[in-house]
Amino acid sequence: MKFQPDRSETQTISAYGPGWIGVDGEKLTTSVILGSRGLRQAWDCTRFEDLTRAHFAQLAGLDAELILFGSGTRNRFPPPAWLQPLMAKRMGLETMDTPAACRTYNILAGEGRNVVAALLLEP
Repeated sequence: MKFQPDRSETQTISAYGPGWIGVDGEKLTTSVILGSRGLRQAWDCTRFEDLTRAHFAQLAGLDAELILFGSGTRNRFPPPAWLQPLMAKRMGLETMDTPAACRTYNILAGEGRNVVAALLLEP
């Protein structure tokens, strides 16, 4: 039996380490929002403590069925009040550490799901 490598039509996270991720062969060292349908934009935060309600309101403005929030080196949850814009639009948000969010993003994007990953990359 001959095996063929999986091919993905979406941008994928190929590697990650402390303070960086690799996206389609490019090394990113700042927090980023990635979407399975081509979205890639900087996310203006460098530490979990820098996050505000506005960061999650920004996510609510995106077209996605699910948002994955990579909270940095460990799993931390935003205050529930900050998630109100997402709840109002009936958008799901899953919180996990950034490495777990990278892995989950690749799986869901590979399935063809409309997923967005908001990844906090701490220096």
